[in-house]
Amino acid sequence: MASITFSLLQFHRAPILLLILLAGFGHCHIPSTLEGPFDPVTVPFDPALRGVAVDLPETDPRVRRRVRGFEPEQISVSLSTSHDSVWISWVTGEFQIGLDIKPLDPKTVSSVVQYGTSTFELVHEARGQSLIYNQLYPFEGLQNYTSGIIHHVQLKGLEPSTLYYYQCGDPSLQAMSDIYYFRTMPISGSKSYPGKVAVVGDLGLTYNTTTTIGHLTSNEPDLLLLIGDVTYANLYLTNGTGSDCYSCSFPLTPIHETYQPRWDYWGRFMQNLVSNVPIMVVEGNHEIEKQAENRTFVAYSSRFAFPSQESGSSSTFYYSFNAGGIHFIMLGAYINYDKTAEQYKWLERDLENVDRSITPWLVVTWHPPWYSSYEAHYREAECMRVEMEDLLYAYGVDIIFNGHVHAYERSNRVYNYNLDPCGPVYITVGDGGNREKMAIKFADEPGHCPDPLSTPDPYMGGFCATNFTFGTKVSKFCWDRQPDYSAFRESSFGYGILEVKNETWALWSWYRNQDSYKEVGDQIYIVRQPDICPIHQRVNIDCIASI
Repeated sequence: MASITFSLLQFHRAPILLLILLAGFGHCHIPSTLEGPFDPVTVPFDPALRGVAVDLPETDPRVRRRVRGFEPEQISVSLSTSHDSVWISWVTGEFQIGLDIKPLDPKTVSSVVQYGTSTFELVHEARGQSLIYNQLYPFEGLQNYTSGIIHHVQLKGLEPSTLYYYQCGDPSLQAMSDIYYFRTMPISGSKSYPGKVAVVGDLGLTYNTTTTIGHLTSNEPDLLLLIGDVTYANLYLTNGTGSDCYSCSFPLTPIHETYQPRWDYWGRFMQNLVSNVPIMVVEGNHEIEKQAENRTFVAYSSRFAFPSQESGSSSTFYYSFNAGGIHFIMLGAYINYDKTAEQYKWLERDLENVDRSITPWLVVTWHPPWYSSYEAHYREAECMRVEMEDLLYAYGVDIIFNGHVHAYERSNRVYNYNLDPCGPVYITVGDGGNREKMAIKFADEPGHCPDPLSTPDPYMGGFCATNFTFGTKVSKFCWDRQPDYSAFRESSFGYGILEVKNETWALWSWYRNQDSYKEVGDQIYIVRQPDICPIHQRVNIDCIASI
């Protein structure tokens, strides 16, 4: 009871939330991080959930092409760095796949968006750029792919928290889309936040995916974060033959093949949601998609619009943006991240420029988790943690979202594997529904601690995950029980919703696919404590330099 009383005392700056919690005590108490650290909880796995991650076939009406000629399809909205700008993206023309392909000419179709605050007055017009990409394989018998024409148009000068209507396409060809809409983000400020930010990872395009997106859509998010592993096109050969495990089924292929039409199927399925709700994506390992001349991540970098240039980044792998009083940083785990790398230097600059009086909340995402207790991908991203954790901790990052592990896990506040009231809360949401099924084994279970030499990321390489040298885990590679940092873990498909209430309180809710979209599987208030957790800011550096 003492911890509950303490948490209530923190509400002296938020009387409305206090009344809400007091009213809820009669039937349901939502805990807060002020009551932590929490004893670890594991929800037993339900075997009935296994074996249902089946991809939608190309014959499913939800993934078939429904437009003609150069009419737009796969329409999506994404954010720029602030409320006054968004990107509209779409595809025109048909992809080709085969042994003899002829790429389309992007110059034959214009990239135009007409928009306004009324469906009857689309009085503004913006023009952008277009491109195509190829996925080429220099091996006999493998089919090559060339995309439709991909368009990206930036709209500028928008008002905050405003509903805009738009249509896109090429009016000179009478190839314009239907009218869609989006709502801009609130203006950045300590009392201004988007209502609901949906977070999902490792989505794919399975029947589980359709449940995830259906439930997520019913919860009416204002923004969607996709934490890597988008389509799983690389679980297929170029002839369209797929498998739950590529290396198991196709061990002798001369290169890791992909079936690029899965990207088009995914874009068509997702259009109903992301044509109205902005989507922000960061790369995962399934987007590597190596092809001729060792080119990688081509589909990922071509199909989405990123505010990289606007946020001072030179890469689609890492960028940042504001959504009201939240500053989001998207980091790349599959590009150099050490302290001499451009990404690290960019991150330092970005963190220095964050004004916590304007954007109190600092949320960071990347694909593979640093803190996961599952056997799958255990300590795989340890080298990234060694390079970057101190920097993120010094600047007081509040929440970190990851995917990669196909399950759900929420941490206590943690730093360098120790419980720390000023450390971030790490949340793994790699349970979006993909074909590879769920992670169900834990590294702390007997016989499931991986060989340390097997843990380095196969793409980035490096070995940093040595045995622990402190606490009760000295000379051990794994815990012999659920780690102290792991507050809650469960193997179920689902997604989460982040609702920032004010400059110090945010509600995190995780939803399981097997429940109704309103029923919560895990829920907690994440509370910032800037009074006890000093934040390293530019002003501090300047002061130190002047002493």
